[in-house]
Amino acid sequence: MAEDGKSQIYSPQSGGYSNVKQEQYSQYLSKLNADFIDSWNENSESNAHESDFDRIKILGTGAFGVVVLVRHIISQKYYAMKMLEKAKIVKLRQIEHSFYEKKILCGLNFPFVVYMKFFFKDNVYLYFVLPFIAGGEMFAHLRKMGKFEETSAKFYGSQVILALEYLHSCDLVYRDLKPENIMIDRTGYIKITDFGFCKLIRGRTWTLCGTPEYLAPEIIMCKGYGMCVDWWSLGILLFEMSAGHPPFYATDPMRIYEKIISGKYRCPSHFSAELRDLIGHVLQIDITRRYGNLKNGVLDFKNHKWMKDIDWDGILSGRILPPFIPKIRYPGDTANFEDFGDEKFKQSSRCINEVEFADF
Repeated sequence: MAEDGKSQIYSPQSGGYSNVKQEQYSQYLSKLNADFIDSWNENSESNAHESDFDRIKILGTGAFGVVVLVRHIISQKYYAMKMLEKAKIVKLRQIEHSFYEKKILCGLNFPFVVYMKFFFKDNVYLYFVLPFIAGGEMFAHLRKMGKFEETSAKFYGSQVILALEYLHSCDLVYRDLKPENIMIDRTGYIKITDFGFCKLIRGRTWTLCGTPEYLAPEIIMCKGYGMCVDWWSLGILLFEMSAGHPPFYATDPMRIYEKIISGKYRCPSHFSAELRDLIGHVLQIDITRRYGNLKNGVLDFKNHKWMKDIDWDGILSGRILPPFIPKIRYPGDTANFEDFGDEKFKQSSRCINEVEFADF
């Protein structure tokens, strides 16, 4: 089902989402966790070179560099090549994050998250080569449509829930869930991308990072936090998909933080009672009351009345007809991406920040 995917999909027996079924699925996730840890502990070596690819078009820009559509010369397959400028990474003190992102992407193996196909470096850049997801960002489609119908939000939300469940089973906190980091593939299913803020933790962490509108209150208040910050972000995402805007918004980030800490928001009148109820259980300031962090864990989502008509096994295996399939005319079609024009890529005869990235 997945575009350029590599997972062998788990296919449990059909039926209601019982504790027994969840236990069976948890055993499968435990195996994926073991595979991820094995990959994490390996010292993977560079498996490509910049000359292996033809650069075609810029797909996006960021704080550390650009994402470029490339074609692998030998296979003729299209990929998204993330080029991170080493000097900018050092200047913004993101060296550790870049190493984390490489190790994480090399180990990921799940239908609704991207993974690393190749990586390498040169004198100026670090290169992450990922599958090209031709449907573009959810953000672009959401802005074009204004908002999603609840059936669509439910379809995408169920995949995000499964993706977060997988990441958390691998002891990974994602920390940057938002429509800009969710891609829609040629089948209409999603891929979570951009793991620059993702971190392996086995307890709590204190780093302030993420996107203002999506930050959990415990991050803003500089408290130690764990996986449940991702569930808060899921609540924000469900709200934004269904409303067309996030629940906490202001032009000034400090004002956004004040609103988040207050925990006060207003649902649009078109929200169903079931959606209001679910969001209310997720956007809880008190983490001891927040869905995803209670004794039933992710089952609170899977068995919630708003999700009652979701075929979780069908979602996982890609059997459910998506509400929207992006128009993709040919391999390498970039019609679902903004036009960022051309950019002159830097070159250097000496290796910049060689010491800092010696082990990359």
